[in-house]
Amino acid sequence: MIKTDPELCLRCGGCVGVCPQDALSLSENGISCSEKCTSCRICVNFCPVGAIELDD
Repeated sequence: MIKTDPELCLRCGGCVGVCPQDALSLSENGISCSEKCTSCRICVNFCPVGAIELDD
């Protein structure tokens, strides 16, 4: 699963669009991650501000 830094997150939704598992959703509170997440890191690598990281 991932975690996001709400202070860094731009809420651009780019990570939601690149997730191959459709595990991310965007809300007014930022990004939410569902159990569909396979920790592929595509969203982590995509984020332009480094607001997403894997929650080990």
